Amino acid sequence: MKKIGFLSFGHWTSSPQSETQSAADALLQSIDIAVEAERLGMDGAYFRVHHFAQQLASPFPLLAAVGAKTRKIEIGTAVIDMRYENPHYMVEDAGAADLICGGRLQLGISRGSPEQVIDGWHYFGYSPIDSKDDADMGRQHAEDFFELLRGKGFARPNPRPMFPNPPGLLRLEPYSAGLRDRIWWGSASNATAVWAAKLGMNLQTSTLKFDETGEPLHIQQAAQIRSFRAAWKEAGHTRIPRISVSRSIFALVNDRDRAYFGRGGQEEDKIGFLDENTRAIFGRGYAAEPDVLVEQLRKDEAIAEADTLLLTIPNQLGVAYNTHVLEAILTTVAPALNWR
Repeated sequence: MKKIGFLSFGHWTSSPQSETQSAADALLQSIDIAVEAERLGMDGAYFRVHHFAQQLASPFPLLAAVGAKTRKIEIGTAVIDMRYENPHYMVEDAGAADLICGGRLQLGISRGSPEQVIDGWHYFGYSPIDSKDDADMGRQHAEDFFELLRGKGFARPNPRPMFPNPPGLLRLEPYSAGLRDRIWWGSASNATAVWAAKLGMNLQTSTLKFDETGEPLHIQQAAQIRSFRAAWKEAGHTRIPRISVSRSIFALVNDRDRAYFGRGGQEEDKIGFLDENTRAIFGRGYAAEPDVLVEQLRKDEAIAEADTLLLTIPNQLGVAYNTHVLEAILTTVAPALNWR
């Protein structure tokens, strides 16, 4: 059994071929897709965060809106770039959104990926200190955020407050109990997966990873997941961690599917460079008739290791088509693989 969710980047463009013409379209359609996903019995609605781009950015208004429109589905991110975030303000936003959705928030956070502009976090008022770089800064923001989610008081109260204070040091409000156990780290390397495990965060691994061994992506990710689990056990955490992988998977069940995704070209991993020194491996996509797809997915070792699968969706093809894409996986692929 696996939890199965969708992951949307929330692209929009004024191109005549796009069903998502504006930011308003991207936001409102994201809510509609989440509602449809819940109706289908999916487990999660996840959204990517990118800045300075025609994609979903500030996530908490969207997460709260999805929470108000749904009742059961998990609502999350994959991922929020922590280089851009104020951990204190983020605790307030996250607490409010989690309370609105009744404790269903699953927040994926990370140091972030290459962005649309140079040092975009600088425009948000953040800069690395001392000899640190932006990755160090992102991880420090993450550690601060994760610690604040404990809900411990740390701020000295005003002796003449506007409103009465509870005794002792004050914490950030609103506080949502249990949210700290639902924080995930989006890891692109084995080392940061181990780091996240030691802290007690869940693990997200996507269709991109640093190429550390030259092996196919799914094999590298499976090893990364096993390293995470070993570090989790060594750290002595008492709960069972959650682990997700993201994949582009399309079951070709009609002519429209075949026209969009049946032309090949995604069957192999690809190698690229995120910067001058960072070699990365980008995972293959899956698109085939359901019986072929089932056999291909049986061989994906990272999917087998994970408890949660996030299906990336082509949101610009519209709500109705994306609902069809998700339903096709749930009905023609998931049962044959014992995911359902």
